[in-house]
Amino acid sequence: MPARAVVFDVGNVLYGWDPDSFLVRQIADDEERLRFIEDADFFGWHADLDKGRPHAEAAVELSEKFPAYAELISRWASHFGETITGPVPETHAIVEELDARGVPLFAITNFSHEFWQPFYEAERAFFSRFRDIVVSGDVRLLKPDPAIYYLALDRFGLRPEEAFFTDDRQINVDAAAAVGMPAHLFTDAGTLRSRLVAEGLL
Repeated sequence: MPARAVVFDVGNVLYGWDPDSFLVRQIADDEERLRFIEDADFFGWHADLDKGRPHAEAAVELSEKFPAYAELISRWASHFGETITGPVPETHAIVEELDARGVPLFAITNFSHEFWQPFYEAERAFFSRFRDIVVSGDVRLLKPDPAIYYLALDRFGLRPEEAFFTDDRQINVDAAAAVGMPAHLFTDAGTLRSRLVAEGLL
């Protein structure tokens, strides 16, 4: 059965995400910043937020371990929007074309439920084209856990083979393919467009 719907990742597929754009303003020295990121396992800590852990709780714990960076850790929530760099070139046009053709649009994103809501509200006009979006922080599951794909497919009312999936991380693409979804590693809009044409979706 050919794919009849498209499931997008959000970060670095629909919208750019550049956490260093925030971190560099907090810790200007490259060596110090990289040492903090590594010692604190900062992106592992952020992944816990994406899995549903409240920022306030996680911030207290990390700040106790790294008190010199307590302000940075606290500001991560209130300034998270600064890490989102805007639409990825040409992908919004693809979304608009798919929507105009009546192709059902969905998304699965690793995103803190606390950070997602203000971002979604700011971009509501764009996201209104999507029939449903599974947010990891809401469901407490992270890609590439197969469970999030099965949960999403159930919510979307799709069989795996009906749901074309694209993500910028190979590990997430591989996981989607393993559950039976046609999957594409996103590198740029032009390559994605060509694949969607080949799949008969554009």
